[in-house]
Amino acid sequence: DAACPFCNFRIYELTNRHAELAARGLDIVAVFSASQADVLRFAGHRPRPFQIAADPTSSAHETYGIERSLWRKLKAIVTRVPTLLKGMRLVRLAGLNTGNLMPADFLINEHGRIVEAYYGRDAGDRIPLERVEQFLSRARTRRAA
Repeated sequence: DAACPFCNFRIYELTNRHAELAARGLDIVAVFSASQADVLRFAGHRPRPFQIAADPTSSAHETYGIERSLWRKLKAIVTRVPTLLKGMRLVRLAGLNTGNLMPADFLINEHGRIVEAYYGRDAGDRIPLERVEQFLSRARTRRAA
């Protein structure tokens, strides 16, 4: 939900760190519960260096157990004010609105297996980027062995 200030701020963080993370072997794919036309409009307004996929029926979100929660979205608005404000500066009117979908991040290894699934406790809770870096370091160590 890129109309969500929290989601948009994470997209911004990933965009800013993309070159560094990609150089370490990370491929980023963002999946939005939105129509293809909405995703194309969003990506056209603010192109990203990684793939953005449309999931208009939320089937991928449902398959992976990603929940919707108005309460948890409101909780983030109250408890994560600095991130909310940063994200609001970024969103303006160019975001996508997919309702109260909670965030989830998946780290997938080179064999296509999910090695970590991180389900946000509220709308602003994302996998810490330090854990992504640790995942990349472990993957590099395995490749070197």
